[in-house]
This record gives sequence, structure tokens and C-alpha cells, in this order.
Amino acid sequence: FFLWFGWYGFNPGSTGAMHDRATANTAGLVAVNTTLSPCVSGLLVFLLRAKVVSPKLLDVGGFCNGILAGLVAITAGCANVEPWESIIIGLVGGLVYQGASMLLKRLKVDDVVDAFPVHGACGIWGIVALGLFGNPDEGMGGNGVFYGGDQLGTQLFAGFLIILWAGGLSVLIFLPLRKLGMLRMGDEFQEKGADAMEHSPAKAYSESPTAASAQKTSSQQVDV
Repeated sequence: FFLWFGWYGFNPGSTGAMHDRATANTAGLVAVNTTLSPCVSGLLVFLLRAKVVSPKLLDVGGFCNGILAGLVAITAGCANVEPWESIIIGLVGGLVYQGASMLLKRLKVDDVVDAFPVHGACGIWGIVALGLFGNPDEGMGGNGVFYGGDQLGTQLFAGFLIILWAGGLSVLIFLPLRKLGMLRMGDEFQEKGADAMEHSPAKAYSESPTAASAQKTSSQQVDV
């Protein structure tokens, strides 16, 4: 939710000005789109995980990642699409996130916080979505293929360049680290936790309410 709040500075703030009616209207449109897309995306992921796919429970972490998926998906086109289009972009973003998350688990890729499904897969969808939506007749800078525009080719090429740039640099950095055995913490580190193995203080977090309650109960029994 902190990220969501910050997104209002990131997206509407990217208009660069609000000194006249036109720029203020643009910032307002961006703020509305930055609200609608994550709302529907987060709710969709929440419902899918509660009723359709694993864990079929109320997954708050999935709900939060669904919100982020909607935010990422709408960012590219937040100033160029209408609010109803942002709802569709958010809905598809939720599906893209959930599908990518399930795919990584099937492929046994270790992505604990679902960073790629949120930022990678939904980021690509957001780039493509701007090539599909956005009516040029509305005067918002959109030129989507659904309205006879030709923006889609530019968006696909931009996505390809981003993948090439980010993927190439990642390989240059992570491949040597993997060869040197420095990319992943060992099993002992992961079982005991990095706090206990190499950090000071060894315990960075307070006890859970359950543990604290159990310790209190144990102390009371000893006193009796």
C-alpha cells in the first residue's frame, strides 16, 4: 500500500506540471487510471486464489502483488487511455501475473516475492497494452491498433529492446556470480536464516504473538 501511494507521485507527477486546465486534467486522468487498474487487478487475483487456484484461501500476499501487477500494467499508458480501458488493462494484468506466477512454480524457478510476474510479465503487458488501447480522436496521445492506429509495432520493438538490455546486463552480472558460487546462499544459510548466520544482532525481528504468548504461559507455569 505504501508503493501504491507512492505511485500517485510517480504517475501523476510525471506530467511535470499542473499549472493550467490541460495539464491538471491529464494528471487527474492519470490518477484515476492509477486507481482503477490496481483495484481490479488486486481483486481478481484475490478471488482467483480464494476460489479457483491454489491455495484456495484468502491470500493477502497475492492480493498485494495483484495490486502491484495492476500498477505496473497501467504505468506505460496511464496518460493515454480512458478509465474504462484501464480497467481492462488491470484485469488482463491480474491474469498475466497469476499465470506467470504459476508458470515459475511449475518450472521450479526460485522467485520468492514474484518479482518477475509483477514487474517483468506485467511490465511487458503494459507496454503491449499501450499499442492496443488509446483512441487518437480523444487527443490524449493514444494510437492503439483497436482504433486503427499503428503504435503496436513501436511498443513491441520497445519491449524487445528492454528485454535485450535488461537480460544482457543480467547475464553479464549473474552468470559470473553463479560460476563463483556467489549467486545463492547455501542450504545452511537458508535454513537458519542470514540474521543468525552473519548479522548483528542475530535476531532482527520481534517475537511473534504466538511465541511471546507461549513463553509467557511457560513462565507463569514455572512461577506456580
